[in-house]
Amino acid sequence: MTLWPKKAADLIGGTLFLTLFIVFVIQVTARFGFNRPMAWTDEAAVILYVWVILWSAAFVVPEREHVAFDLVWNSVNRRTRQVMRVVGNLLIGGVALCGIPATWDYVYFMNRETSPVLGISFMWVFFPFVLLLVALVVRAAWAIRDAFRGVGLEAELRL
Repeated sequence: MTLWPKKAADLIGGTLFLTLFIVFVIQVTARFGFNRPMAWTDEAAVILYVWVILWSAAFVVPEREHVAFDLVWNSVNRRTRQVMRVVGNLLIGGVALCGIPATWDYVYFMNRETSPVLGISFMWVFFPFVLLLVALVVRAAWAIRDAFRGVGLEAELRL
């Protein structure tokens, strides 16, 4: 059973991707079908691409699907995996937590600039990076909690 926040995040991610795809089709059709390139499609595609990647990394793709170097993980005992998980998530969560204030300052500062064609504030263009950092902190805290409880420490491959 999927919780409603996960369903909402998936729906938003899917909608962003679908919108990117539609903009891309419009762009290709206008450029190559009618020989009339449209500037707004280039800009919208770039902005939507940034949002799709950062939103998905923050809220859609589960931790187990992210790139991981598991050769060492699978070759050590359960206690060592627990220590690795806690230390790794302390590093990731700690760096993300330290980066949030400066990132927010920059994103908020970019409110004064707008995109050249659509006139969208760059604050909204870069805002998903702040969301990604917050999600990294929350995920890291959750992973540390799970590690102390012994959850998720099994080796996926038996060597």
